Amino acid sequence: MRTKVIAASCALLLLAGAPATAVAATPPTAATHATDDQVRGGRGTLVSAERLYTLDDRAAAAAELAGAGFDGSVARYGVDAYRLVYRTVDATGRPTTASGLLALPRTRPGALHAVSFAHGTGVHKNDSPSMVRGDFVSAATISHASAGFAGVAPDYLGMGRGPGPHPWMDVPSETTASLDMLRAARAFVPRTGHTLRRDVFLTGFSQGASAALGLGRTLQAGGDRWFRAGALAPVSGAYDFLGTSVPSLFDARRVTPKYGAVYAAYALVAVQRLHGGVYDDPAEVFRAPYARTVEELFDGTHTGQEMMAGLPGSADALLTDRGRRLLTAPTGTLAEAFGAAGSVCTDWAPRMPTRLYMATGDEQAVVENTAWCRAELRANGAEVPVVDLGAVDYEKSRHLGSSVAATTATIAWFRSLAVRPGAN
Repeated sequence: MRTKVIAASCALLLLAGAPATAVAATPPTAATHATDDQVRGGRGTLVSAERLYTLDDRAAAAAELAGAGFDGSVARYGVDAYRLVYRTVDATGRPTTASGLLALPRTRPGALHAVSFAHGTGVHKNDSPSMVRGDFVSAATISHASAGFAGVAPDYLGMGRGPGPHPWMDVPSETTASLDMLRAARAFVPRTGHTLRRDVFLTGFSQGASAALGLGRTLQAGGDRWFRAGALAPVSGAYDFLGTSVPSLFDARRVTPKYGAVYAAYALVAVQRLHGGVYDDPAEVFRAPYARTVEELFDGTHTGQEMMAGLPGSADALLTDRGRRLLTAPTGTLAEAFGAAGSVCTDWAPRMPTRLYMATGDEQAVVENTAWCRAELRANGAEVPVVDLGAVDYEKSRHLGSSVAATTATIAWFRSLAVRPGAN
């Protein structure tokens, strides 16, 4: 039975229950940091690699994808799936570890182009690519591997096997976790008869769209000695947090009111947890009785169903007057955090081939986000086309459907780029 999926206007994915097919799931751990000895090898050093499962041939891979609601026709190979644990840094720059899913095509030895996929947000630590199989959150990476690429998907900090809470909406730590996952994958793949090419294709859905842009920005700036951004394909992102995403939480014509409550809560709790300065007591911004429990709902130990059940039906029913003002007219720490989330569109111009993917009628990531990002990139000198994926639905969601459709579309685009003259 596949995990039920819900989403919200902030273009973030929530998995509303325990994983349908968990892969060696582990209980959440307390916040810890790696010792100096543990990180002596540096960021991206491989700590462990565990084979999770094998899809023996093309037919098995196609069946796995179809069972998850994805396009099985992209499959050309069977797949070997691994969980990697690797060294990285947390949101404050201190040593820690993270995990991710590496999926490799069977019977295709030699040099592979990697596809780095940044997933949408889950509230439970197991809502991450290396912790489930045959499910929405892992299917994109299995698609990439079955198509002949090395599928590389970080779980993010605090997700999967990573210690501590997840620093949601923090593009810098999403970027370091993504880059260090690529480095760990490069260290591991020679054991399987492969190597990774320098050009890596970058994509991500929902929250992961901003993460993919952040990784592209870092690689373009020379953030790694080996990897280069070969192409960039963000999907249905919530790029304009200040001007579009947060205001839409209070507009019932654009966002289901329940989802407005979910993301209003997550925004305030996440920024307070990571940066502080938003509130001294939850009761300042959340109404009773939710003020007593709202922070626990986003601690990584609660499922999406538990989180949804613990919140009211709208943002206005959740927030005090001060809480509403903080979101609609943020200042200080909150304004800085929201602005930083949009910086992936405002402070650089991608020089690699780039496309922004979206779906008209997206009921979650309102399409103005993509139009805004495109305009900001154009102002910086990058003419980036927008690909409208059309009327695509997944479990009655146009937003989730955009990820499924974009997986097929970007695989076709990446294949064309992989064979172009000068590809490395």
